Amino acid sequence: MQWVRLDMLTADSDRLSVLESVLHAMNVGAIVLDNACRVLVWNSWMVRHAGHAAAAVMGQDFFALFPELQGKRIEGAVRQALRDNFPSVLSQTLHKAPFSLYTSAATRVSGELMQQAVAVTPLSVPGAARLCLIQITDVSVAVARERLLRDQALELRSQTFSDGLTGIANRRHFDVAIEKEVRRAKRSGTPLSLLMIDIDYFKAYNDHYGHQQGDDCLIKVAGALAQMLQRPADLIARYGGEEFAVILPEMDGEQSARMAEAMRQKIVGMQLPHAKSEHGEHVTVSIGVATHRGETGDIAYLVGAADRALYAAKHAGRNRVGLHVVEVAAAQACASQA
Repeated sequence: MQWVRLDMLTADSDRLSVLESVLHAMNVGAIVLDNACRVLVWNSWMVRHAGHAAAAVMGQDFFALFPELQGKRIEGAVRQALRDNFPSVLSQTLHKAPFSLYTSAATRVSGELMQQAVAVTPLSVPGAARLCLIQITDVSVAVARERLLRDQALELRSQTFSDGLTGIANRRHFDVAIEKEVRRAKRSGTPLSLLMIDIDYFKAYNDHYGHQQGDDCLIKVAGALAQMLQRPADLIARYGGEEFAVILPEMDGEQSARMAEAMRQKIVGMQLPHAKSEHGEHVTVSIGVATHRGETGDIAYLVGAADRALYAAKHAGRNRVGLHVVEVAAAQACASQA
């Protein structure tokens, strides 16, 4: 390949011809405006992606041609470049597609705009008024790749914190959430309730109906319980096997006991057959409820209290709610008096 230095070209017309070829071969949009914002240069890239021939825009007022840009960041950047000789790079996050540009004929039909990176640069020409160069880069592929990576990360995070069978939160998610909510309860001095829920005689259910139907039972019970949680901070997780845990921030013992009883009745009302249940013909649950009160609390103690309440409910005959209120503030008061 033979290279040609511009300073070796003898005629101005030759140099101009080379510069014009370079300009139109560039894989970025290039627009040059004069001091009155009239279009002086409109390269082939702009013709392809904007759909306007150079002859149609040359010499025209740029913001009259594109009134949708008036009052936008691009107008401020152009006028600042011409007035103050100050360059600008538009934030791609805040200005994803300032120009009506399309990557292909198909996206033009669908109306899907090209994702753009825009730079505005003042140009000083000896003996002439200041000019302004607008460079536009197609970043659609990079943005799509970033979006894909973000979606994959969210999907991976969802898989990491979701139970693969039931779709509700898993044990890891529970551990993170309970630690956060205990810290929040300490700061605010608000109650925090925990429900431990166990499907009654589930091993007998599995042995009789098989593991596939057992999995279906878990899915149905988890879905029914999850539907009863309306507040964003409430969380139900599969704690292990046929056991579920429900975190209820800012809910006292009386309120959480009512919630637990409503959940118990919800499962009874589903009338899921359970031929091997020792106290009925349908699937039921036993629920243990524990509530922290006061400004201090301990995760292990709260979980242990809920477990003990669950054990009490099962020991009393199953298909019932056991309640254990952890009166932390009261215990501290008694300790200080002693």
